[in-house]
Amino acid sequence: MPRLAKATTTGASNHGKRLGTQQSVDAAIYAICDVMRRGNVASALQYVPELTWILFLRILDETEEREELEAKALGHDYLPSIAKPYRWTDWARPIDPKAPKSETNKRRELAEAGEGKVLEFVNIKVIPHLKAMRNKPDASPRQRVIAEILSGVERARIDTETNLLDVLDKVHDISQKDIDTKHVFALSQIYEGLLLKMGEKGSDAGQFFTPREVIRTMVRAIAPMVGERVYDPCCGTGGFLAQAAEYMLKNVDAGEGLPKGMSKAAAKEQIKHATFYGREKENLIYPIGLANLILHGIDDPHIWHGNALTGNETYSGLYKGAPSAFEVILANPPFGGKENTKSIVGFDYPTGATEILFLQSIIRTLAPGGRCGLVMPEGVLFRTNEDAFTKTKKKLLEECDLWCIVSLPGGVFSAAGAGVKTNLLFFTRGKPTEKIWYYDLSDRKVGKKTPLTVDDFKELFELLGTVDPSMGVRPESRNSWTVDFTARRRKAGEDARPFRQAAAEKKDEADGLKDTLSDLKKERPRDDAKIEAAETAIATATRAARDAANKAQSIEDAVYDLKAVNPNKKAEVDARTPAELLDLIEIKGREITEALAALRVMG
Repeated sequence: MPRLAKATTTGASNHGKRLGTQQSVDAAIYAICDVMRRGNVASALQYVPELTWILFLRILDETEEREELEAKALGHDYLPSIAKPYRWTDWARPIDPKAPKSETNKRRELAEAGEGKVLEFVNIKVIPHLKAMRNKPDASPRQRVIAEILSGVERARIDTETNLLDVLDKVHDISQKDIDTKHVFALSQIYEGLLLKMGEKGSDAGQFFTPREVIRTMVRAIAPMVGERVYDPCCGTGGFLAQAAEYMLKNVDAGEGLPKGMSKAAAKEQIKHATFYGREKENLIYPIGLANLILHGIDDPHIWHGNALTGNETYSGLYKGAPSAFEVILANPPFGGKENTKSIVGFDYPTGATEILFLQSIIRTLAPGGRCGLVMPEGVLFRTNEDAFTKTKKKLLEECDLWCIVSLPGGVFSAAGAGVKTNLLFFTRGKPTEKIWYYDLSDRKVGKKTPLTVDDFKELFELLGTVDPSMGVRPESRNSWTVDFTARRRKAGEDARPFRQAAAEKKDEADGLKDTLSDLKKERPRDDAKIEAAETAIATATRAARDAANKAQSIEDAVYDLKAVNPNKKAEVDARTPAELLDLIEIKGREITEALAALRVMG
């Protein structure tokens, strides 16, 4: 007999909520993942995208059910985003098999029609219908979001109807109103836990994830406010935008940061509909990012789907009306990537290095007075041997105030399969950099079981908020110091000046010799020995001019080595005497001899 649905349970539990503990919600989510693994959707890289669209449609259905009740209470008409029979409540909501025949929906009709009909309807009707909504000329923003979240779905990946129905039953049981938010994380945070599984070491998706505490720190340091547009040019799963939304909504609830005359309700509407913008290239990650933002209360995520560096567009329907510059930018550009220099346009300093291209793009799209928090690999900070790296940093320091660099520990991104040493850059566009305040966390040992926590950044924020009004600098500590970039650049100019002068003199000498050579070549009879001597002298003077100019350039470029080198860190010195070291070697030698003797006896 075809399966209809399991009997539903309505028993009370903790605080009147069926999902009253964190463990119960986690268990419910992971039970769904277990069914998916059983249903031939084996890895997190496969089951998270599958769960994304299914969970999203469930939450959407519940949201619109609530909105419809509110509209009716006010005497207003309400039109759901999805028409019958393509709504969750039609094809996915389970009905108790003992319910009377009059209580029916599309799922019950299909299940009674025969085995496999529900799976067939999902693949042939539901998915194509939802994807096609983006092509409707009068499509609402929400309908376009629905279509984009389904954009990469060709069919349900779960292998059998039995497994699909089991997943639908379990997802339907996860209701926002059944979650005790006083004792349980919001569903958005549970979803982020699944995203983290996609980013664990060994997964190809690691490049799209930034550790949550790093994101929180960056958002708190930049402090986005209501009325500002927040942008991430490589938004991945939407972590920065989602955290910024949490930060802003929390401030609004506390009555903080509201523009004059704006109500809390109006501020929340602005945050939900006209604040968050981003770009994402990867087809797999783009819909996951959209769903994550929706779960975080961003009703209109203005995400452009395509390659932000080449401008190759996949879909821009959600990005219409986006500004050309933004007051806040938060990003972790992909590092180590390579872009074909022939396919990129509009960059001041072309290069294949994606992190440098994104930095150039960010400088260009940051509004005057706008603030940026950025993750950058250490190589970007210290490399001065490639023109694009040096000139991009020069542009950054001339057009923006780079007011803080945080040196992160080496293992921060290891869980995502990347062992690259990274830094956080914070800057404001509008005036050149005069002083850079550094904070060093590089001594902190980070591992899978010892990730960064909020306590690791406690001193950073204590010092960051303390500025000497007379000197315009933040305090120094064992972990912090200030570099006077203006003085550093001035000194470099002074050090380079003699070499610039020598280069100019040698160039003038070479130019004079060229005139002499021209005259020698006109003389008759021709004196080849003199011509050869003049050519040699020209080559020598030209080479000397070039060497002097290169030396001057290397001195000037060295200014743009921004790597954090902590002057307050005391080097560990081994104070033991040679005699003490020899004694130690002798003791260790005896221990090894005794251990070998014991092994021989055992053998």
